[in-house]
Amino acid sequence: AALGTDTLVLVSGGLLAGSRDLAGARERVADALAELAPYAGSHGVRLAIEPLHPMFAADRCVVSTLAQALDLAERFPAHQVGVAVDTYHIWWDDRAPAGIARAGAGGRIHTFQLADWTTPLPAGVLNGRGQIGDGAIDMRAWRGHVEAAGYTGPIEVELFNEELWARDGREVVKETAARYLEHAV
Repeated sequence: AALGTDTLVLVSGGLLAGSRDLAGARERVADALAELAPYAGSHGVRLAIEPLHPMFAADRCVVSTLAQALDLAERFPAHQVGVAVDTYHIWWDDRAPAGIARAGAGGRIHTFQLADWTTPLPAGVLNGRGQIGDGAIDMRAWRGHVEAAGYTGPIEVELFNEELWARDGREVVKETAARYLEHAV
């Protein structure tokens, strides 16, 4: 709210130290949402649950699929809690397109993010997102899914990539715009 944004993307965190209780960890996310959602809503901010690729479940995010994120979000009003659709984290899930349709029908797509999955995965996978068009993800198809679901908001390109960060930012922005037009439009 202080920044003037209307959406806060939530990455839920991993398992508690020494725990193997994944279901319990997801319920703790629901408990946190029960406290955060009304507070954020009273300040004009929506919460967007971002599912992360399952390889991050232990240490970064126990919410691994769009369906899991929606199951949590649907416990709350759509104007308070929705989802972040991030191609990098959900492209592998054959049920994600149906989840996008479900999220769109409920008015729960709060943000849409593009990033490509490249291989081999670099050390520090979290900063291994590829430039649009360099990896395995069909960006145009995913953009089509969110548009068909009624999403008309901003499209964010996430470039968590140390090689791209080392380059001149102006060049990367120009390249990203060109890649977006070539691979996502």
